[in-house]
Amino acid sequence: METKASILLVEDDLNLSEVLVDYLEMLGYKVTLAPDGMEGLKKFRHESPELCILDVMLPKKDGFTLAKDIRTINQQVPIIFLTARGMMEDRITGFQAGCDDYISKPFSSEELSLRIEAILRRCRANRTIQPELLQIGNYSFDVANFELVIGETKHSLTPKEAALLKVLCRHTNTLLTREKALMEVWGDDDYFIGRSMDVFITKLRKYLKDDPRVSIVNVHGTGFRLEVKE
Repeated sequence: METKASILLVEDDLNLSEVLVDYLEMLGYKVTLAPDGMEGLKKFRHESPELCILDVMLPKKDGFTLAKDIRTINQQVPIIFLTARGMMEDRITGFQAGCDDYISKPFSSEELSLRIEAILRRCRANRTIQPELLQIGNYSFDVANFELVIGETKHSLTPKEAALLKVLCRHTNTLLTREKALMEVWGDDDYFIGRSMDVFITKLRKYLKDDPRVSIVNVHGTGFRLEVKE
């Protein structure tokens, strides 16, 4: 069977990890397993996987910290969190740490498979996009490579940050409703994902702060507007 993609699985539950490795390998993925956050970071550096699946509650280095460490090495690699927690604050923390998706335990193997396929499909589609440079005031936004540049400063965006900024750019100086943004970027307008989107908006505002003509304005109770003043 042709290998679909390489996956790093960081999970300290021995029984669950064995089941997941067997299942993912049966689907054609190459899986590297690590039992704790420190080993996970070491194997990420060595293996350069195409996707990471991280448990949140890990020994030695928790999943949130591990995701942040991975993001300092690679901004683009997709990250999925596995967690027994269902608290909204944990979801927001996960997206702040740079994850692309979030699955609460218990979950079905089919659900995990579909989430993995959807994320890998989006990432591969991005890699085949023709070069597209968007101008946002004094910023140049390289859509395909997730890079936002102003002068000598370059920001490497995560796939979700880049996708959200692209949607905002398509609606420059016009209202982008929360529902439309959520459906285009996440494919769901779930309340918890909506709260997580606010985290991404905050990050994009930080990246865009060096040009006073550019701002992302909250339209109360409705959505956002990327304002670029002439």
